[in-house]
Amino acid sequence: MSARSSEKSAPAGVFITRIGTALPNAPVDNDRMEAVLGQVGGRPSRARALVLRSNGIQARHYVFDPESGRQTHSNAQLTAEAVRDLAGDGFAIDDIELLACGTSTPDQIAPNHGVMVHGELGSHPCEVVATAGICVSGVMSLKYAYMSVLAGLTRNAVATGSETASTFMRAWNFEAENEARVAALEKKPVIAFEKDFLRWMLSDGAGAMLLEDHARADGLSLRIDWIDQWSYAHELPTCMYAGAEKTAEGRLMGWRELGSMQAVADRSLLSLKQDVRLLEDGIRISSRRAFEAMIERRGLRVDEVDWYVPHYSSAHFADVMWEVMPDDWKIPRSRWFTNLRYRGNVGSASMYLLLDDLMRSQALRPGQRILCYVPESGRFSIAFVALTVVGP
Repeated sequence: MSARSSEKSAPAGVFITRIGTALPNAPVDNDRMEAVLGQVGGRPSRARALVLRSNGIQARHYVFDPESGRQTHSNAQLTAEAVRDLAGDGFAIDDIELLACGTSTPDQIAPNHGVMVHGELGSHPCEVVATAGICVSGVMSLKYAYMSVLAGLTRNAVATGSETASTFMRAWNFEAENEARVAALEKKPVIAFEKDFLRWMLSDGAGAMLLEDHARADGLSLRIDWIDQWSYAHELPTCMYAGAEKTAEGRLMGWRELGSMQAVADRSLLSLKQDVRLLEDGIRISSRRAFEAMIERRGLRVDEVDWYVPHYSSAHFADVMWEVMPDDWKIPRSRWFTNLRYRGNVGSASMYLLLDDLMRSQALRPGQRILCYVPESGRFSIAFVALTVVGP
């Protein structure tokens, strides 16, 4: 047999045949959030009520036990739990040929998140890749997995998106900064709004998808039609970041430029921050351009979209999501699906959890088309995922 004839042929399509999820511990409602995350400097947050009024989130999950405060999962452990949720009915974890993992909040700088998840799984050798970023990192891990199966390089692949954002948001992360402000004789030491804002916006969770070169015979699958992503970093400034701070000129100064780890601690540089002054305008500009680019590239019509699955961080942005669609290309709200109220904003895992909840809703029918929209405010990247429901 020749080398060419022994090569795998590209499949007719790539299908999401299973979705696994992991949501740690009991849900935490709005009234208990600060008890779990803690009060910075022993004072209630001045931003909490304001942020919660606008974001529309009523419950979320944290990798900290709400009663004891003990951390129950690392990011790698939580992601591995979602991957294990894929197993059964003829598929085993040792069958995985490729593992692609995206996250905003890896447990460490190195090694990469993907190999740490593989280590937690303890499965057979396989190809492993990690995608960095914020919300879009989960989409790009899916795209890597999709391209591998589409090219015939592997028969299956597992993609993940996961977050343990609460590990950034515990009060003790900000104590050194608070003490430094007290030492500077500030009368009302509070952490900057750009940091406190995110303490009430983010959630923990993980999702995993099994991609195969054939659809399920006994249930619904989601065929991946295409995945597009655009970055607008060439014209928009940094909005969300960690491990750095902005200079007066708007340049991002990394934590290693500060000269000492004490300086890093005193300024909470490793915490997540978001420049809320840039957020809405940046999302509007990048989303409008991405919608126009997607429509031009794909020729997709509004009447071809049966389900619109947008990821947004706050209920406030639902109206913004409507506005950024071209005037002659607006998907009616009756076709939108969201789980923000009871899952929260789970960053790179959100699309996975959204599609899992949509599948569980039993509202999907073979032939329906789904358009997922995932924005990222790090430096304003936008991703779209187009799917078709396939089933017996």
